[in-house]
Amino acid sequence: MKRAICIHPPLATIRKWLGTLLLVAVFAVSSCAAEQQGPLKVGMELAYPPFEMTNTTGKPAGVSVDLAKALGISLGREIKIENMSFDGLIPALKTGKIDIILSSMTATAERAQSIDFSEPYLQTGLCLLVRKDSAVQTIADLDQDGMTVAVKKGTTGHNYASKALKKAKLLVLDKEAAAVLEVVQGKADAFIYDQMSTYSNWKRNPQTTRALLKPFQQESWAIGIRKDNTALKEEINRFLKDYRAKGGFDKLGDTWLLEQKQEFKRLGYPFFL
Repeated sequence: MKRAICIHPPLATIRKWLGTLLLVAVFAVSSCAAEQQGPLKVGMELAYPPFEMTNTTGKPAGVSVDLAKALGISLGREIKIENMSFDGLIPALKTGKIDIILSSMTATAERAQSIDFSEPYLQTGLCLLVRKDSAVQTIADLDQDGMTVAVKKGTTGHNYASKALKKAKLLVLDKEAAAVLEVVQGKADAFIYDQMSTYSNWKRNPQTTRALLKPFQQESWAIGIRKDNTALKEEINRFLKDYRAKGGFDKLGDTWLLEQKQEFKRLGYPFFL
């Protein structure tokens, strides 16, 4: 009876096979983990062009939407945009209806009591849109009897006016457009909002309004994250740092805000993105 002859492959070949098997296993585990995580649910109010809005076909578009898509690619996860009112975003995050907030949200100490924030990705500030014939020059001019100030519900402008403007009458409105209209029609003396929007609203209504573009309160926008999700917070911070280093924010500015970018340079204001 002949004995079987065993032919052993070279050690280098065995190591190569083992390395290949290890890579396949790691890829399989990573794929399973991504599938288990599911899509990243991003909460935003699609009513704030050019940051959060819908395009002509009704699909989400804008600076924040493009930023969310880039984040999804970085994390290896599908992105699902959840459109909701701005003042409903934090409750939705806390109850798990969404995973993050990416909706031009200012990172404030008050909000940080409820949720965590990423590192800031944009610097801006509160400014004033006033009637063209108004004598108002500063925020202090509004804190008088007989003054009417429009604010959007749930914003930092709303919060500031509630605390600082004790004499003025506040008009608290759900939509930015409604607040602008109050100024345009002469029903409000001013609308408190962020710098970029104040500029844009003035350019759309130059016959009836003027913009006081020097911020009276500096602010930073950041991505909102649940307090128990430190791993996601770290991933988002790494993404933001890498995205800025690779020129991602510059490209967003050129794509969505080129006119504002050029005009702010002409006026001597630092561009916010």
